Amino acid sequence: MSPRSERSQQQSESVRPDADGEPGPQPDPFADCTQLSDPRALRAYAHPTRMELVGLLRREGPLTATRAAELTGQSVASCSYHLRMLAKYDLVEEAEGGRGREKPWRATAQFTDWPDYSDDPEVTEASAALNVALAENYFSKMSHALEQRAALPRVWQQAEQYGDVSLYLTADELTELGERVTELLSPFAARLQDPASRPADARLVSFLRVAFVRHTEARSGGTSRTGDNGAGGGGAL
Repeated sequence: MSPRSERSQQQSESVRPDADGEPGPQPDPFADCTQLSDPRALRAYAHPTRMELVGLLRREGPLTATRAAELTGQSVASCSYHLRMLAKYDLVEEAEGGRGREKPWRATAQFTDWPDYSDDPEVTEASAALNVALAENYFSKMSHALEQRAALPRVWQQAEQYGDVSLYLTADELTELGERVTELLSPFAARLQDPASRPADARLVSFLRVAFVRHTEARSGGTSRTGDNGAGGGGAL
């Protein structure tokens, strides 16, 4: 997770002035995180409806299964079932008030983290499956955004970013790059839990972060090579 829409990693503390004007530690907005390590929890979370429900609760606050059904297009029974499954693995919990199906639920944290590496093959397999589910979730959301893009004001269309670049990096350099990007994102991530800090013209934006090692790809004619470098609006993956 370098921070993703559903995941975070430990980051260094940023600083802000204290009462005397001296820099002091600022809470890490990515620290509010649920850790998943049980293969059963990883497999349970790798479900599009459950990921959608957790994200919804994080953005909108406590919701009943009935309200969640209205917002997701799922049935009340389905939302109720998935919320109970999420509660089993401490991703959501009951909030105060309500009764039965009308009881509200809330997210237990703003982010979710799971192992990038494990010596346990069962954890490795479950983590890989969750990563694939997350990638499919990203693709679905991005496709929907592209379909609706023409309806955005020009300033937002120009602000959106679709592109890629291929880089030769060491593992340490890639790690450092991720940490630097996280540092840039931190001040804005703090707005997730503080609506009063959001500018009047701010919109909810998905900032995707994906970096992976390029493997040699077989090409026609018996040759192989890595993909062409792409950058800007039309980079080739």
